[in-house]
Amino acid sequence: MLSWALTFLIVAIIAGVLGFGAIAGTAAWIAKLLFVVFIVLFLLSLIMGGVRRPSI
Repeated sequence: MLSWALTFLIVAIIAGVLGFGAIAGTAAWIAKLLFVVFIVLFLLSLIMGGVRRPSI
């Protein structure tokens, strides 16, 4: 998921340099959203990773 966020960030930078403002803004918004989702899932996995179910 982090790779998708970086991909959209690169698309936003390239679109911004080429003058496509709407595409750059949308790609940057998607990159921010994916990054936040990645951070939330990462933190949840860190918190829940310490809680192990006993194997039967």
